[in-house]
Amino acid sequence: MASRVVMPKLTDTMEEGVLLAWKKREGDPVQAGEALAEIETDKAIMDLEAFASGILRKILVQDGATVMSGTLIGVIGGADEDITSALTDRITAAPSAGGGTKTSAPPAAGLAPTSPTSLQGARVMISPRAKALAADRGIDLSTIIGTGPGGRIVEVDVVNAQAPPTQMLPDGTDQPLSQMRKAIARATTQSKAPVPHFYLTSEIDMEQAERFRDQFKHNRTTHPSVTDLLIKAAAIALTRHPEINVSFTGQAIRRHVRIDIGIAVGIEDGLITPVIRNCGAKSLDDIATESRTLIDRARDKRLQPQEYSDATFSISNLGMFDVENFIAVLIPPQAASIAVGAIRDAPVVKDGTVKAGRRMKVTLSCDHRALDGVQGAGFLKEFKRILEHPSELLPPKETP
Repeated sequence: MASRVVMPKLTDTMEEGVLLAWKKREGDPVQAGEALAEIETDKAIMDLEAFASGILRKILVQDGATVMSGTLIGVIGGADEDITSALTDRITAAPSAGGGTKTSAPPAAGLAPTSPTSLQGARVMISPRAKALAADRGIDLSTIIGTGPGGRIVEVDVVNAQAPPTQMLPDGTDQPLSQMRKAIARATTQSKAPVPHFYLTSEIDMEQAERFRDQFKHNRTTHPSVTDLLIKAAAIALTRHPEINVSFTGQAIRRHVRIDIGIAVGIEDGLITPVIRNCGAKSLDDIATESRTLIDRARDKRLQPQEYSDATFSISNLGMFDVENFIAVLIPPQAASIAVGAIRDAPVVKDGTVKAGRRMKVTLSCDHRALDGVQGAGFLKEFKRILEHPSELLPPKETP
């Protein structure tokens, strides 16, 4: 029986993917579980595996095409099998991976953005949030060109329709959005607008932490980065303040059993946040080893979805770029995220005397639906105290 190959929905945020390259050609034999093609999702590059064995009878989408999740992109069947029904029948359920799963999407390649009135009598494709916003603002949908998958009108299109027209645009070249940049635009729009953020900033004395870290160069095989110290300090502070390790669900505040910390990693076309799972139960050495591996794979765009999703807390460190202070946008389901600036020389007044010190500013972003200022301040105070007494980063009786 012929097996459909469809563009999978590999992550919760994936609406479309880029078929980077077929690894098989029409007429090639295929074994179940064998890689058919290389797919770029909104976060990574992954192999699309076959769900059935046979011959790759038909390729419907060529290398480099961007197509919606659920789109039919190929057919696997017997050498002499009639595959007409596989090419023409509608499919009925959204896929979670490769071929052989049915979907409600029509068997077509990627669609360019179109005006909702470009086809006479065609149904306007619009997200529920965009539709409600347009009705509230009295916006004529026929004047909006959708930028979502298949020309679908999304919320940002309605928001942009309210902006006054620019009188003159400077000369330049438009660079198409990558899958990752599209995902970042969606995630930040969905976070910043509906989530009521508040921010708490503190300055931390990092002199002892730097000295503590330097000791690893001489006494241990593992040399943790500053970010590794931050992860471990955050894990300890979250263990002592579990009210911060939560998510707002709409009807409840969910307290997470594990502390899963995401670390923001900048790559060429955006940002990805690999997640170190169960940080509360891991040593500083374990965290340093795991973070190094995850960061390397993130930069190569080789992370699997489970390695960069569902963090319960996240850390973004821009200190290496000499950024003194900034704030981070919360990405649900996290209710808190910390932004870390550079460690810098600073004059410090102590006992009436000005001395040179090493200081670092951090800012905690909080979801006010789940957290209050006192709760955030309590966590931040503990986080600061741990970094200023870094021996707590190691188990009792252990030294760097």
